[in-house]
Amino acid sequence: MAEWPPTLTDLKRDMGSAFEDDGGQDDARLTQVLDASVAFVERVRPDVNFTGDLGSDLEDPSPDLVLGTLRLAGRWHTRRRSPDALIQMAELGASRVPAFDPDIERLLQIGRHQKWVCG
Repeated sequence: MAEWPPTLTDLKRDMGSAFEDDGGQDDARLTQVLDASVAFVERVRPDVNFTGDLGSDLEDPSPDLVLGTLRLAGRWHTRRRSPDALIQMAELGASRVPAFDPDIERLLQIGRHQKWVCG
């Protein structure tokens, strides 16, 4: 079972050394997006045993679910710098930031990559 929920240290490590060595300058913002991404994943994946109940029939959080949560938090942190969904690239002009990331959706098994439900 992967450790749930991921910690701020895990997020900083996943985002790279610039965040690990920043002396805590971005900790409040990173904590906010990490808490939001954990809450989001727990809401959209009710089929996972996030509480660690031993008698539960639900699957435990997998390493890819934890990684997807960290990547989602990192994406939300980065996206705050482009609220209009555009990035300026000097002489290349502006580029559009996609609204979703298929790799994160695959890791979290949401969106198009959601498990089929028959009912």
